[in-house]
Amino acid sequence: MKALRVILLSALASMMGACAVLSPGPVGNRAVPDPAKPVAIQRYTGRWYEFARFENGFERRCEGVTAEYRVLPNAEIEVINTCRQDAVTGPLKIAHGRAKNVDGARGAKLKVSFFGPFFFGDYWVLDHGDDYSWSIVGEPSGRYLWILTRSSRPDEAMRADLLRRAVQLGYDKGLIRQTAQ
Repeated sequence: MKALRVILLSALASMMGACAVLSPGPVGNRAVPDPAKPVAIQRYTGRWYEFARFENGFERRCEGVTAEYRVLPNAEIEVINTCRQDAVTGPLKIAHGRAKNVDGARGAKLKVSFFGPFFFGDYWVLDHGDDYSWSIVGEPSGRYLWILTRSSRPDEAMRADLLRRAVQLGYDKGLIRQTAQ
């Protein structure tokens, strides 16, 4: 009985710890708009560098963040996110996930999972460059934001334009954290 109690308490503590790490941040956009234009998934695939984001539990202390997307034969999208812990030269963390298109969303809304087939989150490509050199990604709660570029170090004009675009979409500039690359 005592061993069972210890096991249950340990499991409870682990679950609470996981919830604390994965807990969402503050709402940084109370009126997230629908995506502005369709997304050609084949053009969206490949490597993206995280220029900026809203801080969140699963990316805490991450720098040098990248996302790689590849269409699979079953039409799902393989997602490989990487981050360097604490610095661009820090230890590498890799997260593997899967995404699927949301019907009727013109490729601009995906459901993404890093935790198996039962836990999917929203991934909305709110806006992107016509040449797919940048992308602004959010989700309906307004707690998450990612600004992605194809270049690991976009020039100052692009950086300023992307921050301006995020604010125009309703995001709180004070919550945007630029990612070291």
